Amino acid sequence: MKRLLSAALILSMFCLPVFAQKKGADDFNDLIKRYYTAWSTLNPDNASVFYAKDADLVFFDIDPLKYTSWQQYHDNFKNNVAPGFSSLTITPGKDLKVMRKGSITLTILTFHLSAKQKDGPALEFDGRHTAVWEKRGGQWLIIHEHVSKPLS
Repeated sequence: MKRLLSAALILSMFCLPVFAQKKGADDFNDLIKRYYTAWSTLNPDNASVFYAKDADLVFFDIDPLKYTSWQQYHDNFKNNVAPGFSSLTITPGKDLKVMRKGSITLTILTFHLSAKQKDGPALEFDGRHTAVWEKRGGQWLIIHEHVSKPLS
């Protein structure tokens, strides 16, 4: 019986971290899907629930070079980007990597964007997305983000 308990303890020491990591990836898999669905509505109000609102946060998107607050990101997308499109679909890739340290998590993945411009050709491309999330009040919020598209 003593050996059985020892074996169970040793097994749990090695398996529980793996199960916890898998659970964390599953949690972020769902979160990332909801995030992309929100942006695909072309309404940044729907995506706002995923972002921290601190005035000094920096977000990098494909264009322009950077935003220095969520409000700036929101307003530019709502007033200058979204009106140019009739549809937008962003689909996360299947390569999500999740690295968690306490209340901070880094997510890295690729995505596919498919969009119809109101005055212009359709857009199709694959891009990269890195986000730094912080758990605040039981909710994961993006505190930094980097979205990019390869030149080729």
